[in-house]
Amino acid sequence: MIDFEELDYQKTPLGEISLRRRAEPRLGGKILYEVKLGDEFLMSSLFTEAEIQLARIGLDAVDAPDLDVVVGGLGLGYTAVAALEHPSVRSLRVIDVMEPVIDWHQRELVPMGKVLLSDSRCTLVHADFFALVASTDGGFAGTGSDERVHAVLLDIDHSPRHWLNQGNRSFYSEIGLRNLSAKLHPGGVFALWSNDPPDAEFTRLLDAVFQSAESHVVTFPNPYTGGESTNTVYVAKCR
Repeated sequence: MIDFEELDYQKTPLGEISLRRRAEPRLGGKILYEVKLGDEFLMSSLFTEAEIQLARIGLDAVDAPDLDVVVGGLGLGYTAVAALEHPSVRSLRVIDVMEPVIDWHQRELVPMGKVLLSDSRCTLVHADFFALVASTDGGFAGTGSDERVHAVLLDIDHSPRHWLNQGNRSFYSEIGLRNLSAKLHPGGVFALWSNDPPDAEFTRLLDAVFQSAESHVVTFPNPYTGGESTNTVYVAKCR
């Protein structure tokens, strides 16, 4: 067994991104997939519960059949796969600005790649999610059509206050969120993953734009600390 392997390393406009697979001796040799951007860890296959709950909590809040869903941020694919497991999902569009990340799935370098590629409902899109939201030229299809969706599940930035890219900041404003709400059907849902505890100010901002908003704390075991860690999932529903 190879204890450590760098599966891919590429330069992107946001910095150098790498995918690595390693055995974790502290967990009995468990195989982990990890993504780094520069020197910063972006994601790990060890901690995926909140990404999965982003899809489950968000989609359970939509009162409609035959859902058309957008996931902002492909990552290791756990949110997208959880969305496809929801019985009401009719179509899923997964948008990621990082072309290498899409390539990892298409080459099946990550475990979820085969699952996503084999499901005809799923389309992987290389595009800037935030630019699509800000655009007045239609919805998320990139075709200029005014196509709305039933749910948007977003997991790109670390939190509403800690951005992967400074340019993403404007999305977390009243104007940015209103642009997003215009791309949702009435009764549609916006759900957001955050690494930080619930932010009361951001929840109030969601309340100002959407009909209702709430935050969910997702708790999961942390084998490194021997305790538990938490993430937050915000859910906002359109009028």
